[in-house]
Amino acid sequence: MPKSFYGRWIVLASCLTFGISVGLPYYNMPFFYDYYKKAFHWQLHDITLGFPLAALLTLWVGPLLVPRFSPRKLLIAGTALTLVAFLGFSQMTGNIMVYYFLWFLYTFGYILSGPIPHQIMVSQWFRRNRGSAMGIVYVGVAIVGAQGPKLVKPLAEHYSFRTALMAIGFVMVAAWPIAWFVQKNRPSDIGQFPDGDAQAPAESHIEQRSFGYLLSQRSFWLLLIGSFCSIGAIGAINQHMKLVFAEEGFNNQSQLNTVWSTATTWILYSSIAGRLLIGRFADTLSMKWVMTATYFIAAATIPLLLSVTPSGSPYFFAIVFGFAMGADYMLIPLMAAKQFGVNSLARSMAIILPVNTIGQTWVPLGVSLLREKFGSYAVPMNVVLGIAAVGAVAILLLPRDEVVSRS
Repeated sequence: MPKSFYGRWIVLASCLTFGISVGLPYYNMPFFYDYYKKAFHWQLHDITLGFPLAALLTLWVGPLLVPRFSPRKLLIAGTALTLVAFLGFSQMTGNIMVYYFLWFLYTFGYILSGPIPHQIMVSQWFRRNRGSAMGIVYVGVAIVGAQGPKLVKPLAEHYSFRTALMAIGFVMVAAWPIAWFVQKNRPSDIGQFPDGDAQAPAESHIEQRSFGYLLSQRSFWLLLIGSFCSIGAIGAINQHMKLVFAEEGFNNQSQLNTVWSTATTWILYSSIAGRLLIGRFADTLSMKWVMTATYFIAAATIPLLLSVTPSGSPYFFAIVFGFAMGADYMLIPLMAAKQFGVNSLARSMAIILPVNTIGQTWVPLGVSLLREKFGSYAVPMNVVLGIAAVGAVAILLLPRDEVVSRS
């Protein structure tokens, strides 16, 4: 009797480990920024400099290490670094250099255990339904990340923000047995083929592209620029959302924590719909137009953020932004695999992810500096809107899908 296709277990396991490694730490770290300001008397630009500085210092990690190790090993090593980083955050005494070093550890761990190993693993296991499978895996980021406010808010308010940081770190341990005992790097590890087919798909025979080849392709640069701009804009909203709410009149700490928790939860739950729906569209429609539409939607949500006030509601902003954000991150590896083949995904994402992390971190830092210069978030967020629009146009300029697939 033929073995049952193991890919469904890969999707379920990756959904959990992706949520643990990315959803919980990344989407809940901004909760602590106002606590850092009060506890250590740091300036806003000092607080938001940690992630972008670490992103620069870890640019080498993707190209040098990612193609050399299996996804499972990357996942275990990366979550271990995240654990150490968050335990360190919980013990800080106000030394800003220690804070920056801990961001370096976290970012190192994020590159190793975040999107790249999960994207590679899922892309190896699925061909025809890759978009749908990737969408389900990305749902884990939303589900686990959405539990973060339920974890950090009560711990911070009833104990301390240090306890909440420590709790996030210890959750990373839950990813280890899943990665070690359940996940498999590729179907051939257990004598199977992608999608449960009886033979290997044609794309598995496409040669692995070199870094030089990738960097010589116009479509690679358009994808790199487009994703950099869009991820940067989304990062600016995620990193500054709580502080924007404070500027818009949420002055009471409990009220501010509540609106942030509500918005974050709805953003992440809405992103589930975005990931599942757009993942299905990516399997059935032109990926270029699906990606372009989601990038323009992400740009259009930026003005909605500034409309959230104590007399209003965060729900509309959160739902629309979450939908676009969920689709945004997921489409990048799908487009990269379509352009250059699944065998080149590790190398292409080893460049794209670190560069996107620069956008994800330095655009928020730029917002901090502009906020301090102009005294409000109005001008900085309009700049972010322009950056997001550039990203959408770059994707619009990509070749048609049938041309990209022959690249």
